[in-house]
Amino acid sequence: MPTLKEIDAQLAALQAQREEVRKNELKSVVEQVRSLVAEYGLNELDVFPPARGGRSAAAGSKVAPKYRDPATGATWTGRGKAPKWIEGQAREKFAI
Repeated sequence: MPTLKEIDAQLAALQAQREEVRKNELKSVVEQVRSLVAEYGLNELDVFPPARGGRSAAAGSKVAPKYRDPATGATWTGRGKAPKWIEGQAREKFAI
């Protein structure tokens, strides 16, 4: 029966062999993909289309402010948590 050290040595040798085989296979696969991309004139979006349901182009865009603090000139779009200067007051009087 082999010892633990012998099994560890075999395992290390197999892992090294596995990594070498993986590198060789990856080279072959990358060459195939490059060949097909060149043959069919593909671009990045053909191969990797944008994810569905992801953020749209409008997501994160700027929104015009709806309210202005007359004392400081600070503005607020009406989205998110209300600023301190408008809390508890009628928003109509701050409308732009």
